[in-house]
Amino acid sequence: MEKIYFDYAATTPVDKGVAEKITPFLEEKFGNPSSLHAFGQEAVFALDRARESVARFFGAKEREIIFMPSATVANNVAIQGALQKKEKPHVVTSAIEHKAVIEPLKNSSAEVTYLPVYKEGVIKEEDVKKAIKENTVLVSIGYANSEIGTIQPIGKIGKIIEKENEKRRNKIIFHTDAVQAVNYLPCKVDKLKVDLLTMSGHKIYGPKGAAALYVREKTPMSPILFGASQEKGFYPGTENVFAFAGLGFALEEIKKNDSEETKKLRDRIIDFVLKEIPETKLNGERERRLPNNVNITVEGAEGESLMMALDNEKIAVSTGSACASNSLSPSHVLLSIGLSRERAHGSLRITLGRYTTEEEVDYFLEKLPPIVERLRKISGK
Repeated sequence: MEKIYFDYAATTPVDKGVAEKITPFLEEKFGNPSSLHAFGQEAVFALDRARESVARFFGAKEREIIFMPSATVANNVAIQGALQKKEKPHVVTSAIEHKAVIEPLKNSSAEVTYLPVYKEGVIKEEDVKKAIKENTVLVSIGYANSEIGTIQPIGKIGKIIEKENEKRRNKIIFHTDAVQAVNYLPCKVDKLKVDLLTMSGHKIYGPKGAAALYVREKTPMSPILFGASQEKGFYPGTENVFAFAGLGFALEEIKKNDSEETKKLRDRIIDFVLKEIPETKLNGERERRLPNNVNITVEGAEGESLMMALDNEKIAVSTGSACASNSLSPSHVLLSIGLSRERAHGSLRITLGRYTTEEEVDYFLEKLPPIVERLRKISGK
C-alpha cells in the first residue's frame, strides 16, 4: 500500500487541473498587476477572473472580495479592522474558535465573551442573543470546527443579529471563519446573513498562499496594514497572481466534490472504531458535523504515539489542529467540550477528502486495532 493521506483538514493537494491552469503564471504570464503594459494587464485579467469566481461562489459582488495571503491574515484583518476606532468594544465569540480568531481577540483592547459549547461541540444560538450588549461591535463564530468538525447554526445566528440590528444605531458586524466549511456546506453570504467571511485556498484543493475575505458593502472596516492601494488597501502589496488565480479555479471545481461518498467512508470509520475498539469515544456531535471529519479519543493510548505508529504504516493522520501541532498543550477545543487533559492528549483526527478510497479506509481499519492494543500494553492500560 502506498502512502495514505487522512489529514485533509490540515491541507489538501492542489487539484491537477488547477495546477495546469496556474503554471503559466509562474512562467510566461509573470507580470505585476500594477504595471500598465501587456504583461501587467494579463495579470489584472487573471485577478479579475478569480475575483469573479469567488464572488459567484459566495453570492457576493466582486468589489466585496478581498484577496489575502492566508486565512489567518484574513481573520486578523476582519477582527482588528472591525474593532479599529471603536470605543470600549465588546465581542462575542465561542470557546472553540481557531487560534487565528482567538489570538487577535486576546491581543485587542476589546472585552470578549467566550460562549461555551456543549458536549456535542455546538453552541446554542440563544446564547449569542443573551451575550449581546449595548457596546457589542462584533460577533465572530466559526462555521465548522477544524478539529472536531461540528457545524454551527450560522444562518440562525445571522437572523438574530439582523433582528438585533433593526433597533440599534451602531450595527453589530457578523463574521464567520468558513475555512473548513467551503468544501461541503452552503456558503451564500445572504443566506448566512454574514458581513465578513473568511476562506482559504489550500483547504479546497488550491495552492497555499491564497485566501479571501468577503466584506459586505458599507461594513465599517478600517485597514490594519499600510502601503499601496492593492485590495482596497486591506492587503497592500504586489498580488500573488499565481495563488489567487488558483483559488478562483479551485472554487470552480468544488461542485465535483462528492460529500455523500465521503460521509459513507467517514461513518464506516466511526462505526468500526466505536464497535471494535473498546473505550473509544467520538468527539463532537455525529449528525451536525462535516462529512469528512472523524475525531476520536482512545483511552490508554497517547495521540501522538498513535499518529507516529500510523505514520510508520504509511498512514497520515493528525492529533488535532495542524496549527497547534508544535504545542504540548492539549487542544482547547477538546477541553471546551469537557474532555480531561489526559483524554484530550489521547485524541486522533482523521479527515478524508476528494481522493480517499475504500481500499485506503480498509487498510486503516486493519492497522488501527493492533496499534491501539500495542500502545495500551506499553502504557499499562
